[in-house]
Amino acid sequence: MAAELDFSPPEIPEPTFMENVLRYGLFFGAIFQLICVLAIILPVSKAHKTDSDSFEPKNSETVKKPKATAPQISKKPKKETKKKR
Repeated sequence: MAAELDFSPPEIPEPTFMENVLRYGLFFGAIFQLICVLAIILPVSKAHKTDSDSFEPKNSETVKKPKATAPQISKKPKKETKKKR
């Protein structure tokens, strides 16, 4: 009876090229999703970005902008009360 039992490992076929592409593509997609979620959760300091904006030199176009705000004065002032829901 012991001679009838076959304890050899089952034959597993080698994965095809498309199976390998699918497997590693899924791993890459999972890692990419984790990075995206961590980028949303973890705060990023914006101190460097705001510092670079303050050092930009002003050109003549930014000086002429106050003239463009004159037509806005003739508009009705907006209601500043909160909407009742």
